[in-house]
Amino acid sequence: MTRTILNVTRLLVALLVWLPLLSACVPVVSTGIAPAPTTSPPTPTQDLPTLTPEPTRPLFTPGELVDYVVQSGDTLPGLTGRFNTTISEIRNANPNIPEDATTLPPGMPMQIPIYYRPFWGNTFQILPDGRFPNGPAEVGFDPVAFVNSQPGWLKSYKTYIGNKNRNGGEMVEYIAENYSISPRLLLALLEYKTGALTQPESTAISEKYPLGYREISHQGLPLQLILVANILNNGFYGWRLGTLTSFSLPNGRLENIDPWQNAATAALRHLFSFTESAETFEFAASSQGYQAVYASLFGDPWAEPVPVIPGSLTQPAMRLPFPAGTAWTYTGGPHTGWGDGEPLAAIDFAPPAVTGGCTPTDLYATAVADGIIARVGEASVMLDLDKDGDERTGWVVFYLHVSDTGKAPLGRTLKAGDPVGHPSCEGGAATGTHVHIARKYNGEWVPADGALPFNLEGWITRNGSVEYQGTLVKFGNTVTASTSSNKASQVFSAP
Repeated sequence: MTRTILNVTRLLVALLVWLPLLSACVPVVSTGIAPAPTTSPPTPTQDLPTLTPEPTRPLFTPGELVDYVVQSGDTLPGLTGRFNTTISEIRNANPNIPEDATTLPPGMPMQIPIYYRPFWGNTFQILPDGRFPNGPAEVGFDPVAFVNSQPGWLKSYKTYIGNKNRNGGEMVEYIAENYSISPRLLLALLEYKTGALTQPESTAISEKYPLGYREISHQGLPLQLILVANILNNGFYGWRLGTLTSFSLPNGRLENIDPWQNAATAALRHLFSFTESAETFEFAASSQGYQAVYASLFGDPWAEPVPVIPGSLTQPAMRLPFPAGTAWTYTGGPHTGWGDGEPLAAIDFAPPAVTGGCTPTDLYATAVADGIIARVGEASVMLDLDKDGDERTGWVVFYLHVSDTGKAPLGRTLKAGDPVGHPSCEGGAATGTHVHIARKYNGEWVPADGALPFNLEGWITRNGSVEYQGTLVKFGNTVTASTSSNKASQVFSAP
């Protein structure tokens, strides 16, 4: 995917916020930020030190077996994209892998048939995957208190985001929660680019592109941080899925990501291809760049690696998200859980008689499993299935477009089938009343299709050719996503 295509795609997505949508919904973060005065993005003025070159990979023969140690979240489809091979070839080389394998166990040694791609990227790993999501590693960390304890300008920064006035720490916390990205990761980026935590004053507040990502629809600090979070997710999950394996560097050269690279590093290098210049890209991705800033704030990120996704992960039993004995319309196949693009973690359902318009309904979306309400936000509810009240650990299910009237309150314990809230058009751009649901495990979004697809009463999600298309399949029966209520798009919840 080239830089030009990515920029055009993101601009079109931004414009869609203002246009009628053919799809069911687009989750968005609302801000009250006006475009800032025109200024140039920050550029380093100091001479950058000479970097020690990282080892390079040899030129492998086609199909040569190479050693690989499984990383958190690895799946067979993801490895095929990264090593340019096939699932059957990987299975032939590793007959111990079960036929029903979902996620592979971290630390397991493998041999993978590799097919060489030129222009492999750097082998240096910036950040472990366990430090990427807003997951177990972030439990006990309070980004607001941390920002307020630092001497930098961010603690005095004020903005309006998510229909609420927030200070700098609250802004970071809000974006980290919605995109499910580590607040430490975002804070280190803010420090690296703007000195947000250590410098008492900064021009970042008045700059159009303080984080270095020059896109006209994302001007000013809040929208820049939202865009950065979105691109990070695109890179992290794209690498995990094996769909994002290359990108253009700032100097125009193609980088094929090193096949052994981890997802968090791939995501950061992909981001730096947009935010850094040709002169500063490799420095940002080195041990002296972003990683050094992260370590200065929070300690060595590799000192205590945190596995996020275990091997053989399975989804708990889940019901369809509406009352038993009723039929709702499957209005949206796999699409983004939050923001734009990967991961395609969400699916949509609309109650009967309201498909195609934003009509209030007395019907309720319901809990897909037993759980506790761990977070209630703008038109959103987070159902925590392990009932510890912390969405950063275990399985959670995210509900969006839930009306603020009749919404389940924070802390309420629900049984499967209990009311969560009324479907609506609130909380984003929508063409009709519906509910949007997505899964997370240990803070990571779980794609709606892939190694571990949604399973709702035996209905299995399958991707379509584009976002929002797709099907539900059960025992040979197929329901096709459509914003028009018809027999082919209706799914029945068993009594």
